[in-house]
Amino acid sequence: MVRCLLLICTLLSAVVPAGATTTMNGAGATFPFPLYSQWFSQYSRIDREVKFNYQATGSSDGIRQILARSVEFGATDKFLTDEELKGAPGRLLHIPTVLGAVVVTYNLPGIGGGIRIPSEELADIYLGKITRWNDPKIAGNNPGVILPDKPITVIHRSDGSGTTSIFTDYLSGVNAQWSARVGRGGSVQWPAGLGGKGNEGVAALVKKTKYALGYVDLAHALENHLPYAHLKNREGEFVEPTIGSISAAVGAGHTPADYRVSLVNQPGKGSYPVVGFTWLLVYAQQKDRVTGRKLVEFLSWSVHDGQKMAAPLLYAPLPASVVKMVEKTLKEIK
Repeated sequence: MVRCLLLICTLLSAVVPAGATTTMNGAGATFPFPLYSQWFSQYSRIDREVKFNYQATGSSDGIRQILARSVEFGATDKFLTDEELKGAPGRLLHIPTVLGAVVVTYNLPGIGGGIRIPSEELADIYLGKITRWNDPKIAGNNPGVILPDKPITVIHRSDGSGTTSIFTDYLSGVNAQWSARVGRGGSVQWPAGLGGKGNEGVAALVKKTKYALGYVDLAHALENHLPYAHLKNREGEFVEPTIGSISAAVGAGHTPADYRVSLVNQPGKGSYPVVGFTWLLVYAQQKDRVTGRKLVEFLSWSVHDGQKMAAPLLYAPLPASVVKMVEKTLKEIK
């Protein structure tokens, strides 16, 4: 009997080793990385059986890897099209995590934050039509600010990017020529400028290049001590990106059941115009039950306790109505 019990214990320990670790592999968006890195670190202390391996390689790569099922989750600031979802080897779910703002940052020696850049003129800068900082269309919106007679060095993303998807969605909506000539998407044919990889790469280029202008998420602008512009919204107001103005954008719109929605240029007083959800892409049917259960536990934590960590890093927490929707969606993951 004793030998039998010892044999059973040995077999059980082989199947479920004590202190087994579940590794969550993920890849994708750089936009939410400052927050995600803190989430992963904090959650690994809460559940010591879980560790994370996340590669901030850009939204396009996150989509590619989750479609290939080489990761447990893909991170993206660009939602998948119907065609992309149909081509997935299983039912993919978009889980919104937080909201963030894309900001226009610049390097103007002696000039601080708060430069006002009108919507259509911002697109004209990226089209290469407005090429100097003291162009009347910019200077006229900044009375009292002496803008230099210097060429604007335009900086954009060189990799496939959800940040680019949000930014070009905005430009397409405010400038007909941009919409017709360039359009929207995670990767576009840029008419002008220099490319940087990831939000980090764009921020680094702006920081080291005098008279440069680029776009990054708000968290990366602050992390790199870069000033950012006030942009004109649909109401004609020049708005600073803040937690309140970011939240105003989602409050003005309707969130569909699959969470695939653009939040750029939403109506409403005080609404910042370049805002988007960032999502984690996960399969409803998991390959491994233990990994699937651990993933659901982490996602549930992220949309509840994890939201408290968003605002200090300048991301807007999910509205309570969206959190309730996500709670139901998580029950679909098996």
